[in-house]
Amino acid sequence: MELDVLDRALIQALQIDGRAPFRRVAEVLGVSDQTVARRYARLRSAQALRVIGASDPAVVGEDQWMVRARCTPDAASEVADALARRPDTSWVSLTSGGTEVLCSWRASEADGDLLLGRLPRTPRVLDVSAHQVLHVFYGGAREPYTKVGPLTSDQIGALTAASPPADRTPVLDEIDRRMLRLLRVDGRAPVEDMARACGTSASTVRRRLADLRAAGVLYLDVDVAPAVHDQPLRTMLYLAVLPDRLDEVGRALAAHPEVPFAAATTGRTTVYASVATTGPAAFYRYLTTSVAALPGVTAVESAPVIRTVKAADTVYAAR
Repeated sequence: MELDVLDRALIQALQIDGRAPFRRVAEVLGVSDQTVARRYARLRSAQALRVIGASDPAVVGEDQWMVRARCTPDAASEVADALARRPDTSWVSLTSGGTEVLCSWRASEADGDLLLGRLPRTPRVLDVSAHQVLHVFYGGAREPYTKVGPLTSDQIGALTAASPPADRTPVLDEIDRRMLRLLRVDGRAPVEDMARACGTSASTVRRRLADLRAAGVLYLDVDVAPAVHDQPLRTMLYLAVLPDRLDEVGRALAAHPEVPFAAATTGRTTVYASVATTGPAAFYRYLTTSVAALPGVTAVESAPVIRTVKAADTVYAAR
C-alpha cells in the first residue's frame, strides 16, 4: 500500500494523540473532517494502521521482559506464532535468519514463571534467555514509534494534549478494566459505545478516560504495518555497557531518530534497542558512526528481523 504525505501526516498526528478528534486533526492538517475520516478508514481497513490503548507496565505493577528463544530452523515460526497468540506478549519477531524468536513479555506476580517455565520444555527450543527491563529510555507511553514525519513543530504543538499529571494512580475497578479491554481492541472506540458496554454514562467514561491517561495508566499506541514503514529494516541491538556509562548511552540512543525503543536490561548485555533503517547499508552506517561513538560500550550484538509476527497487539500472518 502506497502512502502519500497526507497519510503520513495523519499517522504522525495519531501518534501524538491517538484519540484526537478528526475535527482537530483536520484543522491542523489543513483539510476537511471528511478527508481525515476517509483516510483513517482506508488505512484501518487495509490493516496499515491501528490505534491501540495500552497500559504502562511500570504504572500498573507488571514486570516487562525481553525473552529470546533460540530454536531449530524448522520450529522458529511455530514457536513465534504460539507466542503471538498469548495476551501477555507483544512485539514478537523472528530474527537471526529465522533461528531465534524475540518477544516482549509482561508478567505480574501471579503468573511470573508461567512463560519461562514452559518455554524451555518446548520441543526444538534449544535455549532461552530472559532479560528484565529495568528502565525505558525511549518508547511506549507518550512517545511515538516514528520520531520524524511531515508535521511542523507548530502542528505538533497544536496536537499535543496538555493534561496536568494526576497526583495519584487511581485504583482500578471493573469499569476501568472493561474500558482498558475495549481500548486494547480499538483505541479510538467511541465514548458512547464504551458507556453501553460498561453499563455506565458517557460522562463517566470521558472522566475516567481523562483520569487514566493523566495518571499514565492508559496510553495510546499506533501500530503501523511493517510493509508501509519508511524504514522497513528492523534490527535488534544488544550492547554491553559499563555501569557508569549506562544512563549516558541510553539517553544518547533515545535521541537517535533510528531508535523507536531503547531500555536498560538485566543480562550479559545491559542495553537493548530496536533500530529502524532503510536497509543493510543504512544500518551499517548507523553501527559504524552513531553506535561506534557511544562511550563505555564493550560489546555489540545485532540481529535483523526477518519477520514481524506481532507488533503491539496486532498479529500478522506469514506472507
